[in-house]
Amino acid sequence: VVTGTHFSRPNSDAAQRKAISIMKAKGGKVVFDIDYRPNLWGLAGHAEGFERYVKSDRVSAQLKTVLPDCDLIVGTEEEIMIASGADDCLSALKTIRSLSSATIVLKRGAMGCIVYDGPISDDLEDGVVGKGFPIEVYNVLGAGDAFMSGFLRGWLGGESFATAATWANACGAFAVSRLLCAPEYPTFEELQYFLKHGSKHLALRKDEAINHIHWATTRRRDIPSLMALACDHRVQLEDVAAKTGADAARIEDFKVLTVKAAARVAAGRAGYGMLLDEKYGRDAMFEFARHPFAWLGRPVELPGSRPLRFEFSQDIGSQLIDWPVEHCIKCLCFYHPDDPEALKLEQQQKLRSLFEAARKVGRELLVEIIAGKHGKLDDTTIPRALEELYALGIKPDWWKLEPQASASAWAKIEAVIVKNDPWCRGVVLLGLEAPQDELEAAFAATSNAPIVKGFAVGRTIFINAAEQWLAGRMSDEEAVADMASRFEQLTEAWLAARGRKAA
Repeated sequence: VVTGTHFSRPNSDAAQRKAISIMKAKGGKVVFDIDYRPNLWGLAGHAEGFERYVKSDRVSAQLKTVLPDCDLIVGTEEEIMIASGADDCLSALKTIRSLSSATIVLKRGAMGCIVYDGPISDDLEDGVVGKGFPIEVYNVLGAGDAFMSGFLRGWLGGESFATAATWANACGAFAVSRLLCAPEYPTFEELQYFLKHGSKHLALRKDEAINHIHWATTRRRDIPSLMALACDHRVQLEDVAAKTGADAARIEDFKVLTVKAAARVAAGRAGYGMLLDEKYGRDAMFEFARHPFAWLGRPVELPGSRPLRFEFSQDIGSQLIDWPVEHCIKCLCFYHPDDPEALKLEQQQKLRSLFEAARKVGRELLVEIIAGKHGKLDDTTIPRALEELYALGIKPDWWKLEPQASASAWAKIEAVIVKNDPWCRGVVLLGLEAPQDELEAAFAATSNAPIVKGFAVGRTIFINAAEQWLAGRMSDEEAVADMASRFEQLTEAWLAARGRKAA
């Protein structure tokens, strides 16, 4: 792909012509995006970058030398005219056709585009017409590149011109309806959803369903499985410190040891992570950053709060904006579908505000639901809870759920998630300080539930070491070794239940 912009300077002109000659010699295709910017040719002054057309015989003569080597030529009406030197669009098309057998794509903004693959008749509409999409124009930056991305996806993939033109116009519509440039272009899944379902919004940036697909299909990394050592506990470790007579400030040092234990087990392999908190885990986060973990979750809930409250500020967005972008928000909510309506409404509103903040600041979200402490837990409890939250438009990247009593419960949970958000990363199991044999049984119960991607377990792994170390009966190395041994046993049990090894 070469552009008219880069023919405006001798060195970039030479580079593009060399690229064309190499590609032609290899039997490849050459695409010419005319992309005319008069100020870059010295035809418009400073700050006149949006002046889209200035006639120039010099520019036309130079661009016409490129046309014979092209397989696809793309431009607006003004760009078609500058590439040909003609004074009207139809004459310009005929001039280009006399110089090149390339497919020509005429971009017409809101009217879509027309594709010409043969002789040019006297009827400008005598081509494959790609209809435009009604859209609010919010920002035109990058619209041409978005259009080109859609057309090339179809053209190079062997699709019809009509399909390629439709994809191109839709991609352009996405670009002009959103604020940013390349980061706002649709992914292919997002594009296909839009073409199938459309949108009730002329401003696509306001369409939650489409924006969710964009978010989910542009995540920074793939995490197909996750084995996390959870040490975001605050109250529980404060209780241990009080019980042993230790200074609570020592909890910070203990959390650093948990990171070293997890890193020893992970050994640089994929799929390992941790949960660490802001209150006692700052130094642990610095230690975490020294190791190649896949994932870090950070809690925002006030421990034990019901109704849900955030720990440091109820203005949660102002807190999240300072986080590294790869850190995942974790929020525990004691939520039962049979709770009193007033309690449910308050908690739902809190979770919805957190979800909106997470999307606004571009951070992933894990929602942990514990229902069994405040009501009956049967095969329908968690599925009903998830349905209620999905109905509010809350679509976390991860769910963290308590072990279920049966495979039937997991099947129902998976069905709810897949129906409401097929792009969800999945579920991780929590431990609730269960003994290892119970956790192994819980792992086995998920063997036919692919939505369960792993676990995030804490006290089962660290509570013994915490009690011994804070009491002064265990050294740093002994604590690390104890936790590493327990964490490794759990990871081995999880991988065995899923019949695989860590990468």
